[in-house]
Amino acid sequence: MTAEAPSSSPSAASEAATNPNLAHLRFDVRGMTCASCVRRVERALGGVDGVAHASVNLATEQATVDFDPALDVTTLRAAVDRAGYELRLPDAGVDEA
Repeated sequence: MTAEAPSSSPSAASEAATNPNLAHLRFDVRGMTCASCVRRVERALGGVDGVAHASVNLATEQATVDFDPALDVTTLRAAVDRAGYELRLPDAGVDEA
């Protein structure tokens, strides 16, 4: 039996949507080819302390992440890199939700 990443639970998603203290940011993700890749990236992001919710879309090659604004986004990049994919940081600042 495998453990679910905290970011994939419906309660985490609803908490992220209703918590005004979280930052909301969309990243481009490179290197994904299938649904399994999507799950790996979601688990990598969800395993980072401070991430409340992460969802990844294969078709758009984007990850949407709700996280503690104190979290350094380069930590997110490092987690995705360790999973074997490339997370591209946006040029603009964090979009506060």
